[in-house]
Amino acid sequence: MARGMNHVYLIGALARDPELRYTPSGVAVFEATVAGEDHVIGNDGRERKLPWYHRVSILGKPAEWQAEKGLKSGDPVMVEGSLDYSQWEAPEGGKRSMVKVKALRVEQLGYTPELVQDAGGGVRMGSGMNEVIVIGNVTRDPELRYTPAGDAVLGLGLAVNETWNDRQGQKQEKTHWIDVTLWRDLAESMKDLRKGDPVLVQGRLVNEAWTDRDGNKRNSTKVEATRVEALSRGAATGSAAATPAGPRTQTASSAARPQQQSGGYGASRAQAPARAATTGTRSGGLDIDQGLDDFPPEEEDLPF
Repeated sequence: MARGMNHVYLIGALARDPELRYTPSGVAVFEATVAGEDHVIGNDGRERKLPWYHRVSILGKPAEWQAEKGLKSGDPVMVEGSLDYSQWEAPEGGKRSMVKVKALRVEQLGYTPELVQDAGGGVRMGSGMNEVIVIGNVTRDPELRYTPAGDAVLGLGLAVNETWNDRQGQKQEKTHWIDVTLWRDLAESMKDLRKGDPVLVQGRLVNEAWTDRDGNKRNSTKVEATRVEALSRGAATGSAAATPAGPRTQTASSAARPQQQSGGYGASRAQAPARAATTGTRSGGLDIDQGLDDFPPEEEDLPF
């Protein structure tokens, strides 16, 4: 597998007061919700603002140090961290999983930004930064599909590897399973990717919500790609499969998601050259608390 890369950068406002709690084994957990807006250009040339809300957490002593800073709702912050995958057994049976941001640092910004009042009683920054860069291996052969409007969409599952040394100096490994969505030109250019291919993905972190067959509300966090590079497998991967000659690099606008999923506008960023895109329903109706309390039960012990 490719050597993993896993970076998340957020600039936004604290949507509500952060919380410090402790697991039954006494591990401190600092949790905050950072909120902002992505400014994108639609196919009609108009700028649209897509709200985002992302839960971030810090564990151990750093969590207590962070809590001592006294951050509160509305404070503008910069978050540097990584995507963290977890899985657990649901009380009603079956396995559940989630992806959230594990923060390495949370720093308060030195200015007062424009704040937008949320329908749920919180706030978000009127602009912000929402950037993800990961390197991982494709977990399954992707299938290129098209929306009813004719927009290409490609879903990638990525296995992103993490290694670290624990307190005893022993090497530990963990794989983070990340879902990535590609749209339009970018989707079509990457349709030949195959299981095991290493790729670099740059994009933004998005939330999706839907109702399952049993009528329960579900949510997920994934990456909406704006740039993808297929990397060389190399001899170290032990695979004979070849990737097309030369790196495939594209930046592309995203497109509208199927209507049965709760999602947002697919479009290019306002700061980038505008590309054609259609409007959808993602993010526009996302409430600050939607899915935020749907987390695993507190663990007896959490890795640092």
